[in-house]
Amino acid sequence: MRRPARYSSSRPPTDAAREPPAAEAAPGTPAPPASRFFSLTNPRLLWAALLVLTALLCLSLSLSLRPQPRKLTQDDINAAVLKTLETTQLPSAVARAYEAIRPSVVRVMSYGKSKDGKEDVEYGVGTGVVIVDKGIILTNLHVVQGAQSIKVVFSDGLESTAHITGLQPENDLAVLQAHKIPDDMIAATMRSTGDLAPGDHVLAVGYPFGIGPSASSGVISGLKRTFRSPEGKQDIRNLIQFDAAANPGNSGGPLVTMDGEVVGIVTAILNPNQQRSFVGIAFAVPIENAASAVGLTPF
Repeated sequence: MRRPARYSSSRPPTDAAREPPAAEAAPGTPAPPASRFFSLTNPRLLWAALLVLTALLCLSLSLSLRPQPRKLTQDDINAAVLKTLETTQLPSAVARAYEAIRPSVVRVMSYGKSKDGKEDVEYGVGTGVVIVDKGIILTNLHVVQGAQSIKVVFSDGLESTAHITGLQPENDLAVLQAHKIPDDMIAATMRSTGDLAPGDHVLAVGYPFGIGPSASSGVISGLKRTFRSPEGKQDIRNLIQFDAAANPGNSGGPLVTMDGEVVGIVTAILNPNQQRSFVGIAFAVPIENAASAVGLTPF
């Protein structure tokens, strides 16, 4: 039996040298055709070709039977939106309003000297709201009145001293200028009270009893109210009455709409007794009055 040739450095004698020469073809006789690699007489090549053709046929059938994607219709989009609303918990309007105003709310602390005059003592805690991103803050006058020093704490925890730059005693308002502000200071958005009506939802944000920032929601209870201070020394007019819970420490904080826009500065709660606790009636100075304390006429 013949073995396939192996390459080596020395060449073995060729078959032509071992076999007798073939007979010469007669003149005019055509030479036999050269051997072709892809000859269909080779059974292996024939089966390989059949297998390739079969695979191509199966692939073509698979592609033709595959379902084509259906075009989206408006009904499909509506159904997807409804499905998302049913399965996804969205934040409430109150939560969205709180997140919008929170970066602009500050804690306001006023200090005076101790009885022996040797150290500063905190004697007032209230709230303020940044209305100009240069660190201009609105708060209540009674929060900082008589203070020998004032400190504010921003939403990111930055603490700064501040000083009073303006007063509006008839509305119990004070304007503060912080000496340091956050790099990304965000001022609140103010909104006209011209279209407010009883029943509109509002949110009060502040530091009741120093705890906060805290949020409480309610509705506008009335407009153009008048409040008399407990000592009877002052009447504040044209106030917004609301029923969102407010307590000592909320003073100077923002009253905002469900869009997170400031419509008032919380200034007083009605106390028929001496408990200084919320009984369901609170008042805010309209933002138009408050903005005028800073010299702003935004509306």
